[in-house]
Amino acid sequence: MNSGGYRIVDQYATYFMTFTIVGWVDLFTRRECKQIVIDSFKYCQEHKGLILYAYVIMESHLHLIATANEKSSGLSGIVRDFKRATSKQILNWIQDNHESRRDWLDIIFRYYGKYNDNNQVFQVWQQDSMPKVCIQPAFTMQKINYIHFNPVVSGIVDNPCDYKYSSARNYAGRDDYVLDVKILDFGSQIGYVSGIL
Repeated sequence: MNSGGYRIVDQYATYFMTFTIVGWVDLFTRRECKQIVIDSFKYCQEHKGLILYAYVIMESHLHLIATANEKSSGLSGIVRDFKRATSKQILNWIQDNHESRRDWLDIIFRYYGKYNDNNQVFQVWQQDSMPKVCIQPAFTMQKINYIHFNPVVSGIVDNPCDYKYSSARNYAGRDDYVLDVKILDFGSQIGYVSGIL
């Protein structure tokens, strides 16, 4: 599935993954591009068998913890379809709107597409999602906190729950989140995972 040292071996295991825009382009400073990701996650949850446990949408990349339900074709297929659909929608949005960086983005995505045999013309996402299997609860907890504290570390917000485009609000028990996730229950340690403590 990817050219790096990581790959999805068990299609129904739970993985921590990172999806990055080529050249680390900051596409997700645009609200519309973030919404494309949210809508695509929702579609994959409803129609593809995606089970999403945690996520964050940063300026140029996403972090998530996810698996595929047993009735799906597996996580690799979901990731492939998600990237393909969002790439197409992002490229359409760039062309159809008055994006100030349209010409520059066209050059960037054509450049990366030119050197990747898997693309016809454009490439939006880096191929390698660097999947790491979540077997141990301690590792999974660490990754959930890493996901939720990304906007804090980046200086965007002071508290994880202040950031709209992540699952921190879900884990804090709030109802003003933008995307449903399946909460991983770590018992008495849930407060730490929520980003509240």
